[in-house]
Amino acid sequence: MKSSVLTRYRVMAYVTAVMLLILCGCMVAKYGFDTGEDLTFAVSQTHGVLYIIYLVFAFDLGSKARWSFGKIVWILLSGTIPLAAFFVERKVAAEVKPLLSGARPVPARA
Repeated sequence: MKSSVLTRYRVMAYVTAVMLLILCGCMVAKYGFDTGEDLTFAVSQTHGVLYIIYLVFAFDLGSKARWSFGKIVWILLSGTIPLAAFFVERKVAAEVKPLLSGARPVPARA
């Protein structure tokens, strides 16, 4: 597996997580303080597009790392939970780095 597969995933995990936090702040402003409706719309659309890119890259990484279906689904869903993507990304990176050096794959846990 090429290191670029992991790098693409890591970049999109961080970008998606940051955009989700910004979106949460916009939602608080929109519904809590009745302001920023246009900004909330723009941020939500941007996050949606970036999340689709994240899904593609995460699925690509999971298929190349030969993860179980359940693990891939968990990683895909982590982009929808505020702050989860930061923690999942670190765990995924630690698990995938040995695969980049040509080591044998670690058996997947569901």
